[in-house]
Amino acid sequence: MKALLLYPEFPDTFWSFKHALQFIGKKASLPPLGLLTVAAMLPANWTKRLVDVNVRKLREKDLAWADMVFISGMIAQQDSAHELIARCRAAGKTIVAGGPLFTLGYEQFPAVDHFVLNEAEVTLPGFLRDFERGAARRLYASSEFPDIRQTPAPLWELADLRRYASMSVQFSRGCPFDCDFCNITAMFGHRPRTKTTAQVIAELDSLHRAGWRGAVFFVDDNFIGNKRALKEDLLPALIQWQKSRRGTPLFTEASINLADDEELMRLMVEAGFNQVFIGIETPEEAGLAECNKRQNRGRDLIADVKRIQRAGLEVQGGFIVGFDSDTPTIFARQSEFIQRSGIVTAMVGLLQAIPGTKLHQRLNLEGRLIGQTSGNNLDGTTNFIPRMNRETLREGYRSLMGHLYAPGPYYQRIHTLLREFAPPKITGSLNWRYIMAFFRANVRLGIIGRERFHYWGLLLWTLFRRPSHFPLAVTLSIYGHHFRKTCRVLGL
Repeated sequence: MKALLLYPEFPDTFWSFKHALQFIGKKASLPPLGLLTVAAMLPANWTKRLVDVNVRKLREKDLAWADMVFISGMIAQQDSAHELIARCRAAGKTIVAGGPLFTLGYEQFPAVDHFVLNEAEVTLPGFLRDFERGAARRLYASSEFPDIRQTPAPLWELADLRRYASMSVQFSRGCPFDCDFCNITAMFGHRPRTKTTAQVIAELDSLHRAGWRGAVFFVDDNFIGNKRALKEDLLPALIQWQKSRRGTPLFTEASINLADDEELMRLMVEAGFNQVFIGIETPEEAGLAECNKRQNRGRDLIADVKRIQRAGLEVQGGFIVGFDSDTPTIFARQSEFIQRSGIVTAMVGLLQAIPGTKLHQRLNLEGRLIGQTSGNNLDGTTNFIPRMNRETLREGYRSLMGHLYAPGPYYQRIHTLLREFAPPKITGSLNWRYIMAFFRANVRLGIIGRERFHYWGLLLWTLFRRPSHFPLAVTLSIYGHHFRKTCRVLGL
């Protein structure tokens, strides 16, 4: 069989970094890790080809080559998925779909021949057995959580690594917490399941052999869900692994209680982590209680953020407005918190109800759902009737985003971060792409952009006061350009 693995296009979103990637000549932030892992689960005698529409177009000759198509994606990719499925159907191809987009809403894709849902380690073998004997069903699903110590390494050779800004690996699945707007526990459970350290090191080694020398994202939903496994096994092994390499910057996602564990933060930094995304959501206790964000309640969240920053981990933050308990004062409260914390990359979205979550179930019972979620929490839409006046909510959100990413407040946050931030232990090596990015930034931001005075002021301040942070200052300046462009594209 000739299997075409197809990954839909992401819209222009906060996390696409589309406008920032242009500075370094890259097409996408990350490769489709799930599809590359599924490729390794397909029969060894099958021929496989990856088309990630984020880095190149799907060509007619790709479809002519394929016997069948495997497509996966997330909710934000649904528009592109519909277009690609229509092309595959018109070409007469057998279409197999899986991943979060289809697991949460396969009914919306009638043109798909077979759905292999939930975790592929459980459902894909049954499909392949039935397909081999010509008796494949339309739907394969399971509530079983597999042992990911048996999960094969991704087939990196299918991807053009040169097109991506970062690579990705996975250590664990699942999260011990139960936030009501999040579908992670519904899909992957509360008990974090981990790969072995040997698996992770082998995947990193395979990337290194493939020529990768850039940053690597640990895609875990909560990297610190199993602290013991990290402290006793993975992080010490990563520290040793880094000693035999020129240095590979790492980044990941974690919960705010990371701030409570100085040893864990120290080990992460020594292992090469220099950035962590944390779901802070809101500074309001009522909102945290409403969404069952118990790990954030009763804390001095700004002090927590600064503790993590001082340890050498830049905090990227997720924030939400539109909780039932929110009043029009929430926009000023969120702005004040973000500015004081020095969280430069602050992703603020309107609350959306994702299928499979407790929030979605509650709103459905209350008769407040009004459509499907877009999966893009920066597009200024919500799929339920909010308690706050809808226009007040939308205009407050527009005003908040406009303020956060205006040059003055944005560059002020960079200064705040750099004053707190400890120099990372491991940084990526400079190459010609990043040197070119610096010169492009000098032209685009330093000459053409309306932020030019803020840009040059930051670079001079950093050069004399925090010279070790100079590359980070340039990078964050380029990110700001992306965020402002994205907000304008989305009409915010």
